[in-house]
Amino acid sequence: MTTYRRAGHRVAAALVTATTLAALAALTGCGGGASDSDSSGSTADVAASSGSDGGEAPAAAAREANGFVADDAAGSAAVDAVDAASARKVISTGNVALRADDVGEARFEVQKVVDRYGGEVAEEQTATDDDGEVKRSRLVLRVPSDRFDDAVESLKGAAELVTAGTTSEDVTTKVLDVDIRVRVQRRSIRRVELLLDRAQSIRDIVAIEAQLSRRQAALASLEKQQDYLADQTAMSTITVSLERTPREPAAAQADDDAGFLSGLSAGWHGLVATALAVATVAGALLPFLATGLLLGLPAWLLLKRLRRRPVAAD
Repeated sequence: MTTYRRAGHRVAAALVTATTLAALAALTGCGGGASDSDSSGSTADVAASSGSDGGEAPAAAAREANGFVADDAAGSAAVDAVDAASARKVISTGNVALRADDVGEARFEVQKVVDRYGGEVAEEQTATDDDGEVKRSRLVLRVPSDRFDDAVESLKGAAELVTAGTTSEDVTTKVLDVDIRVRVQRRSIRRVELLLDRAQSIRDIVAIEAQLSRRQAALASLEKQQDYLADQTAMSTITVSLERTPREPAAAQADDDAGFLSGLSAGWHGLVATALAVATVAGALLPFLATGLLLGLPAWLLLKRLRRRPVAAD
């Protein structure tokens, strides 16, 4: 009698372990992704080894758990897909190139457009000339997606328009796919956590914790994608380039004077040029003349004095 009871306890324990690990393996199939495929293989191996002593009852329990989890996840995903498909998701981007005599004033007009449509300046690069005046500027604007078209049209009138263009990408399917995967992954993590609470052996705990870590990492990656898509579809990006209008060189003033006045003007300019040339030469020779005078005058006086000295008679 005691032998039968011990055998019954072993069969019951094997049944509980196999059922738990079979449900975990079914969750692995619902999570999606390459990492989940690897984890499902390891869990299935553990389940097989745990249920080898339990006969056909663990296999039946595993099939039942697998069908329940798959049907529940598929039904929930279908409902979520219908709900998420009600709104169209589009990523819109635009480029506007403007030209103005005063880039600073044009920059102010762009800021007025941004404020009018509830946007913001996400990035700005400005270059100035030698006089400190702004000669070009590049701004990256973020505006609400539902006001994107109006904002682009308003920016075209902020200064002289050079070029403008817009692009749109429909990401409704991508947003829907990521949202469903996030929801399924969260439900999968909750079920794995329940299995972890019910686990009784060290081997089961280790296997379930490994699955839980993989699912949490996959969920974090999906949530980053979800946040990025939500930001890009809620706020559109517009790049505005401002540059200063090229300044033409001052035209040479035409000289319409003729006759006496023309000759007088030409003569006066010639006289001034000659005087400047003479002054330049005199300035260049003056140091040499001063030096020669300081050295030559004493020598000349000494020579003159020697000539006046009487010659002695023989």
